[in-house]
Amino acid sequence: MTSPSPVPPMPDAPPRIEVVDLDMAYGGFVIQRNLHFTVRPAEIFVVMGGSGSGKSTLLRLLIGLKAPARGDVFYDGQSLWTADPAEREAMMRRVGVVYQSNALWSSLTLSENVALLLEEFTDLGEQEIRDAAALKLALVGLAGFEDFYPSEVSGGMEKRAALARALALDPEILFLDEPSTGLDPINARLLDDLILDLRDGLGTTVVVVTHDLASIQAIGDNAVFLDSETKTMMAQGHPKALLADPPNPRVKAFLTREPIAR
Repeated sequence: MTSPSPVPPMPDAPPRIEVVDLDMAYGGFVIQRNLHFTVRPAEIFVVMGGSGSGKSTLLRLLIGLKAPARGDVFYDGQSLWTADPAEREAMMRRVGVVYQSNALWSSLTLSENVALLLEEFTDLGEQEIRDAAALKLALVGLAGFEDFYPSEVSGGMEKRAALARALALDPEILFLDEPSTGLDPINARLLDDLILDLRDGLGTTVVVVTHDLASIQAIGDNAVFLDSETKTMMAQGHPKALLADPPNPRVKAFLTREPIAR
């Protein structure tokens, strides 16, 4: 049996996600202003920046957990923040999320963690749910670990189990919040390879929030750089192009870990 052909990013396709004139704030404290970018189908899109730049806040806004101070987010042309609650919930059904902490239930096995979403949002029977959970775990390299608890597996395996749970409902879009946090370089690279395999094999659109420079260069098709000092999006483009020709000293300092010349 031949493997499916990789699904390349589709730069000329209509945006899967479009962020328009977005301001993020907590009360009167502005995090970022005037964000505007698009994410294309089957693209691995990286949101990068230093600590305090608003990366995780942007993720919360993109998945409907926090409202913007101004602006909007569109999924395939449909507004997220002017939609009524039922429409917004339907839009978010198309999304899978892997949180920085993994957020697995410690009292449930890996299989039971994956099965939670299937039990709540599908009409599958008990055996079908077990089979589907096993399939998702196998997809991320965890076949045979269905009955293990999160405390019984390594950090890298726990991260993959969280990814299997995010894939439970076959999302069109996958959000990853600092996926390599807590992983050694080898496991971080294996996770990068898995993300690429998911995009290439399933055509999943992936949005990754990270400050991991190796991961940014290894998997990113497009990226934005959020700057905490100016509270703006200082750069957008392919990570390799931004590294080869940084548009300004702050982006260069982030991507090379070199201090800004004074």
